[in-house]
Amino acid sequence: MQQYMVVGQVLKPQGIKGELKVRPITDDPDRFYDLKEVRIAQGKDYAVYPVQGVRVHEGFCYLRLAGVEDRNAAEALRDQLLYIDRSQAVKLPEGRYFICDLEGCQVVDETGTAIGVLDEVIQTGANDVYMIKGKKQAYMLPALKTLILAVDIEKGMITVRREGLMEVDAGAY
Repeated sequence: MQQYMVVGQVLKPQGIKGELKVRPITDDPDRFYDLKEVRIAQGKDYAVYPVQGVRVHEGFCYLRLAGVEDRNAAEALRDQLLYIDRSQAVKLPEGRYFICDLEGCQVVDETGTAIGVLDEVIQTGANDVYMIKGKKQAYMLPALKTLILAVDIEKGMITVRREGLMEVDAGAY
């Protein structure tokens, strides 16, 4: 499992005092109110920015970070991903998983036959869809309880019902 998890992406500066408009990459934008700090990748390391202020409006988060005092400093962070340490992550109920923990898992069917690797989770609103890359083809699988038989994050394994797989053109993804 990754030590740092993405929670948002800086879209643009907001105003002239260094505030950032952030697209949350989380189910609950209000979780930003509990953040003490965020990290931004700088090469192989991460710069730590203490959070000084948060507001949520119309699905976006607006952050004030220590050291980001004006529009120019905020502009330098445009398009950057915001990370948190896993210890700051919200506790998920049983049966729920972080997308970053699911991606990269091996996918097998109910007989144990390898299908591929979970490459991407597409959030459609109604239910997530798993993009699975096999050796020769790609598949899409609705993330439904009737089709996902088991998830073992520790082993990096997801067991699914083969009947739910839909072949897609691997070149399209």
